Amino acid sequence: MPSYKTAESVSPKHPDKLCDQISDAVLDAYLAEDPAARVAVEAVGGHGHTFVVGEVSSTHEVDIAPIVKRLAGDVDFRSKIVLQSPEIASGVDTGGAGDQGIMVGYATAETPQLLPLEVILARELNQHLYKIWPSDGKTQTTLKDGKITAVVASFQNSKTDELKDAVSDWLKGKPQADSLNIYANPAGEWQQGGFEADTGLTGRKLVIDNYGPQIPIGGGAFSGKDPSKVDRSAAYMARRIAADYLKKHNAKEVFCYLAYAIGVAQPVEATVHVDGKPQDVSGYDLTPKGIIDFLDLKKPQYEPTARWGHFGNGFTWDS
Repeated sequence: MPSYKTAESVSPKHPDKLCDQISDAVLDAYLAEDPAARVAVEAVGGHGHTFVVGEVSSTHEVDIAPIVKRLAGDVDFRSKIVLQSPEIASGVDTGGAGDQGIMVGYATAETPQLLPLEVILARELNQHLYKIWPSDGKTQTTLKDGKITAVVASFQNSKTDELKDAVSDWLKGKPQADSLNIYANPAGEWQQGGFEADTGLTGRKLVIDNYGPQIPIGGGAFSGKDPSKVDRSAAYMARRIAADYLKKHNAKEVFCYLAYAIGVAQPVEATVHVDGKPQDVSGYDLTPKGIIDFLDLKKPQYEPTARWGHFGNGFTWDS
């Protein structure tokens, strides 16, 4: 049976990605002045309105309105920020994880970025088209036995013929099947995008943020969360471990699984599957503090992760 694999990518002007960027830009602003800040911030935006809500404990105050304006334009803005729950804080203050959860890391030798080929192709196509039309857009690539059989591209403000030509230019030199279909603006040309056309929400593009639909994810969102939240920091650490084991064992693919209990420092699971063979993770400090120190996570660096994905872009946790 032929093996099909499909992945998609969305541009930074997609409404969900705008919300991710707002959340992470707010986080960066807090960390710039207070590296120990506890931040959990979500954004929702659409149709002329943006609402930022969350929990923050910090010695510094951030003016959120200019951040929203920079990323979302001239919209009606409201926010509701409160202190982190003292019951959650009590477990984190002693070095424990900020929540329970399972985090999945992955690395494959299939591409230089150690990500699945379909994910890299969808992202690179999106980046190529975004340079031409810096607007709301989506791409999707389908592979059959490692060769491209279908490409979908929809970009705000693009002419369909020009978009199809841009996709064809990008395809040159790529692995293509004998029969390849290009779907350029398949629902027709469109000029209304971003918050004007749709509603966005932080954390709604989790599969794109991770490794594509072929690889399981833990389920936690990243954007807007400081590294005391293992949803983010342990997911980054799991990626780093997977990449390390891939190189150490000259493997084809590695899965890493880290699981935590809220308020407890040590993980309840730390395993890797190297080319299908499971083993315990060793040689790493997997407490939240150990992860934060090893990956240098208490500095502002997160807004860029919300644009083109958290993995395969040269971050500390990628290699």
